[in-house]
Amino acid sequence: MDHPTHGCVLLLDGTPDRRRGAVPNPTAHAVAGARPRQFLAAPSADVVQLPAMAGPQSVLAYLQDAVTVPGPLLVWVTGHLMVPARRSTQLHLALRESTPATVRYTGLPWDWLTRTLREHPGPTLLLLDVEADAHAWPYVAAAAHDGRLADGLALYGIATPSPPGPAPEASAYTRSFLAALAAGHPTAGPTLDPGLLHQLALTGAPLPEGALPLQSGATGPLLANRAAPPPAAAVAELPADAGVRAVDLPRDHLAASEHVAPEPAEPEAAVPGPAPLPDILAAAHAGRHNEAAAMAAAWEQLTLRRHGPHSAEAGLWIEVRADLARLAGDHPRAAELWMSAAAQRLERGGPEDTEALAALKRAHYCWQHSGERGHRLAPALLALWERVPDGAEAAADVRTRLQGVS
Repeated sequence: MDHPTHGCVLLLDGTPDRRRGAVPNPTAHAVAGARPRQFLAAPSADVVQLPAMAGPQSVLAYLQDAVTVPGPLLVWVTGHLMVPARRSTQLHLALRESTPATVRYTGLPWDWLTRTLREHPGPTLLLLDVEADAHAWPYVAAAAHDGRLADGLALYGIATPSPPGPAPEASAYTRSFLAALAAGHPTAGPTLDPGLLHQLALTGAPLPEGALPLQSGATGPLLANRAAPPPAAAVAELPADAGVRAVDLPRDHLAASEHVAPEPAEPEAAVPGPAPLPDILAAAHAGRHNEAAAMAAAWEQLTLRRHGPHSAEAGLWIEVRADLARLAGDHPRAAELWMSAAAQRLERGGPEDTEALAALKRAHYCWQHSGERGHRLAPALLALWERVPDGAEAAADVRTRLQGVS
């Protein structure tokens, strides 16, 4: 504990017993299972889990001990925020025995937590993924907007209205944040900006209705960047051809038909170039779609800064994202991205560009598997097919399907 950069990760689960399902708190379990000792940019760190704590004084003692650590301090809070049913509007983090009627005595007053964390001399970050019931929600929203929730701390996360019953799985926000943290960023240096991870989590997660994103303050170097090169190594340049190359599909992919073009076979996976694409596609094929999307987003941002949004290099990353959407089963999104990639290739290479045609065929395939959401994509897809010399048959297929749902 005497190392000047020794850190601490404190995982605080504020879930009362009455809200615990088969898995007491899936979100807390997801964080605890993600090797939290590696979260910090510190040579060593303590990890303290506080599940099902029985009283506020016990939690306060752990918080007071955590702020004595000289290095970075990360406190990740999950669970429920409550307001006493009567005589008080003070926010509390629910603990094991808390109910709206008893939380004034059985919960942790929120200002105890923030006041204690402000005593920490090193970089401090408070991450939240919390819920609040209908009675507490207005007070949570007000505290978030007027700054009382952060109370001068660097705070990022999300608050959501409580669902009817216990959650069956970890929240989408936390899963996406963990994926972005695990992926890192190739040019961010040895530490990551929690604001970047927060934005990646918000864009990569389907948020519940009424969700309230939380973002306040800035912290010092705290979160480790696992994608950063070793200190002595130079940052590798992103190869100009890093991305996917469209694969020509068979000529009968959109074969002629008297009525409707036959369903094409699923296209082959995009051909990857140099790293990091093998890692990205491996994550996607293993079902870790949020992690794959976070890695792709980081490299796409790097490419946009180096080459611009209309460059061929940026276009390749649109194709990567399209393939990731298809592998995740989001065919409408994949169709949109493949159409965008095809349009960019047509602008650069003209209607004879074979890779533009391959991208358009992929867009068509994904559109055919988009269900009801495909209807709004049809006009843009039709306009693209009308721009290529051999697009008449595919354009007729689009028109036929449009007529069938009109």
